[in-house]
Amino acid sequence: MSAYDFNINPDRKVWMNGEFVPADRAAISVFDHAVLYGDGVFEGIRAYQGTVFRLEQHIQRFYESARGIRLALPYTPEQTTEAVHDSVRVNGLSDAYIRLVITRGVGYLGLNPFKTVRPVMFIIADQLALYPKELYRDGMPVITASTVRNHPNAVSPRVKSLNYLNNILAQIEAIDAGVHEAIMFNHLGFVAEATGDNVFVVRRGQLHTPPTAAGILEGVTRNFVIELAAKRDIEVIEKDLVRQDLYGADECFLTGTGAEIAPITKIDGRPIGDGTVGTITRQLMDEFAAVTGSPIG
Repeated sequence: MSAYDFNINPDRKVWMNGEFVPADRAAISVFDHAVLYGDGVFEGIRAYQGTVFRLEQHIQRFYESARGIRLALPYTPEQTTEAVHDSVRVNGLSDAYIRLVITRGVGYLGLNPFKTVRPVMFIIADQLALYPKELYRDGMPVITASTVRNHPNAVSPRVKSLNYLNNILAQIEAIDAGVHEAIMFNHLGFVAEATGDNVFVVRRGQLHTPPTAAGILEGVTRNFVIELAAKRDIEVIEKDLVRQDLYGADECFLTGTGAEIAPITKIDGRPIGDGTVGTITRQLMDEFAAVTGSPIG
């Protein structure tokens, strides 16, 4: 038995191409292009107190990602939306993390994506705690990664593809350093994003965050936090950031569907601000929790 053996809850049901199957029997072929080449796209989505958070934006990005790799989806956005809601309901979940995935489907041992049969779409609804609760209270340390974010003219960072090897290599650096996250830079040396989250810093009362041109995924939670900041009359500036902008920040936090708003109090061993969760970060966390019903903060 491996230390990484998992006990899949057989009571969980996975939606697969229109049918619910027990989670421990949900599988795709070894000949699927997702397995062979990482050929597919996905979305991570959250439900809070029975309401799926910003589902319309997630569905829109899902279809845009699929178009970006010329993968024709076999379901309409309306059908996909219904399937997401059904996945939460069938599994009896109120608070849930939802993984929506489309693969290219079974094909030959070759790169040609048009020699595949019907795509496989599946939806997993389960529970997720990405970081320990105390890190939201006290803040967490991160590192900066030596692994550079993929060039935006290779695979667009706005395509949420199944090939996350670039991010995984940076995540290995974080694990080796004994922290939960690593902040990645782009090919020009500017801050891009963390391995699974967007990056914000607070400087003199303003929020600074990398622009989409820096090679980042335009996060749904990122956009929501920008809206929350606007309601509080906190100026948000999208600009290129360098390493010193991280080290010299008054506050720093990450945003993402899984992470929500995660406060950063140390980067590469250097305390950020006074080394505690900052005032603006805490305000945004509290506002996020008030709107969504999330327990963060």
